[in-house]
Amino acid sequence: MLALASLHVPAALAEECPGHPDAIGTSRTIVVDPLAHPRIGTMQYPETLPLRDHEVVLTFDDGPLPKNSNQVLQILADNCAKATFFLIGEQARAFPDGVRKLVAAGHTIGTHSQTHPLTFEKMPMDKVQKQVDDGIASVTAALTDPSALAPFFRVPGLLRGPNVEQYLGSKGIQIWSADFLADDWRHISSAKVYDLAIKRLEARHKGILLLHDIQARTAAALPKILHEMKVRGYHIVQVVPATPDRPATPTDPQDWREHPAPETLPVAERPKFPSFVFAEAEQLVAPVASDFSTPDGKLLLSGEPFDRVKRPMQNNPAALWPNPVPPAEDAAAILPAPSETVFAMPEKTQPPVQAAAAQTNEPEPPAAAARAGHRVAVGRLGHGRGNQRHAGHVGKSGKMQQAEAAKITPRRQVKVASLKKREK
Repeated sequence: MLALASLHVPAALAEECPGHPDAIGTSRTIVVDPLAHPRIGTMQYPETLPLRDHEVVLTFDDGPLPKNSNQVLQILADNCAKATFFLIGEQARAFPDGVRKLVAAGHTIGTHSQTHPLTFEKMPMDKVQKQVDDGIASVTAALTDPSALAPFFRVPGLLRGPNVEQYLGSKGIQIWSADFLADDWRHISSAKVYDLAIKRLEARHKGILLLHDIQARTAAALPKILHEMKVRGYHIVQVVPATPDRPATPTDPQDWREHPAPETLPVAERPKFPSFVFAEAEQLVAPVASDFSTPDGKLLLSGEPFDRVKRPMQNNPAALWPNPVPPAEDAAAILPAPSETVFAMPEKTQPPVQAAAAQTNEPEPPAAAARAGHRVAVGRLGHGRGNQRHAGHVGKSGKMQQAEAAKITPRRQVKVASLKKREK
């Protein structure tokens, strides 16, 4: 806390903003060393600027664009508020007067690449070097004093990658991410930009706000944002780079982190880090591993949407999901497991008629054949009148079997009689 108390550097306060008694002003300026803290912004990095509670750093990307950028510049002047601008090289070459206006107004100037490509996360090193160097050269060409350019860089789209981080680090350029956004690059109203900026600021209580001075919706929302910040007790802080004649503001390492290091705090006092939301879309409850399993290891399935799922209470496995499947011990009553005998095949099957006849010399008695034909006919007739024609056909087959049996029997009887005569 002693380090934070020493961060104050007098700047344009609200009461020093002539003609604008309601201006928020700039409460103080802090000086940072890019070599000591090469990457800042908790959206992507563990460190951010050493701000006190209710302090905000305003940043603007993608300019200059005369119409909208000039409006933003005038609004900041009316509030005596200082900001950091990350300029695109092509825009600086097209509108060099806009770059010089920012410097004359006392704002901090950084760069944002030459052409704003949204491929930095996968860009090869040679292209990274060209985008960074050309952007710096274009902005420097618009400046009367090249030393006015700060060694600050913001990756377009915040699409950081190993090559751009390595190259910027080798050149001593500080990478700026952000702590929260207002989504002002999206097709939303200025009222929505205001709502998001204040809502997300209130969730964090301090931090780096990323805006775009080329957007008309941002220029329309900015006066209300600054006014509401003042009403709620927030303060604007400007950031400038350290130089040989301007040493860095003294700080402690923990001042650069949003919260003290967790290992230095008791478990009960460790903070809960807020989650960042890019768009105001309805969020779904993320499932956890216990949602998909029961104590016996069986998978549970449910058609319930995640946003309707209620988390189970501890030691209550039955409340895992709505309408859970029956417990494992009741599963046998619903889906019985088949016995092994269901799949067993008999070792011997009934032999064909021809094979049976070949194995015996005794013919089937006529009476048995007649009964067999009678049973077939009666079974067919039992199906009803509609099957009488089919039953008649089967009856005829039975009579034919009887006739065949009658023909075979006398011949075999004669053969037996002849054998008896031979025995005599």
